[in-house]
Amino acid sequence: MEDPPPYHPKDAVSKSLESSAVIGAAGLLVAGTQNTLARQNLPVMSIFTRTGGFIGLCAASGAAYGFVSNASANLREKDDPYNKALGGFFAGSIAGIARGSMTSTLGTGAALAAAIGVFEYAGGSLLPGKDPEVDDYDRKEMLKQRRRRPYQETINELGEGRGIYGPGYEERRRQRIKQAYGIDVPPPFYKSTTSSSSS
Repeated sequence: MEDPPPYHPKDAVSKSLESSAVIGAAGLLVAGTQNTLARQNLPVMSIFTRTGGFIGLCAASGAAYGFVSNASANLREKDDPYNKALGGFFAGSIAGIARGSMTSTLGTGAALAAAIGVFEYAGGSLLPGKDPEVDDYDRKEMLKQRRRRPYQETINELGEGRGIYGPGYEERRRQRIKQAYGIDVPPPFYKSTTSSSSS
């Protein structure tokens, strides 16, 4: 059995301030949207006077999540989904306190803890995970090989020209021009100079 990697302590206060700023900014964005969609004309500062409590609630929830999840990780010396779920419980509880009942406080905390815990347990990303054993360059090359079409099939479907030329294109082009217009097209200058220099 492999030993888990050593735990590196996290700065809970800085993470708390960071998550408070991010979630507070999201709350400010939502409050600004609500202010904009109001039926009556409101002054600019009504974002803070009318919905300032919502912005503060978002910032406090973000701070609680950041602090509790990182402090829990430091105390347990493990970085696992339980820390995030505990942080989610405290963040949800702060959001539930605004309603003024203990059931909404505990219910909102439990719901957010369950959602964040399951999300973190499932990998913490909405995108499919990458295999750490496969190098990114090798993976991209494998995808190119899998989706690459034969060159002749591309020429057959699109035809020659526009940067797609099959082998012997210059000779076929020269013959077509000779038959259609009676003009003998000389080979390009760079080909005639290389052939004369090699002889």
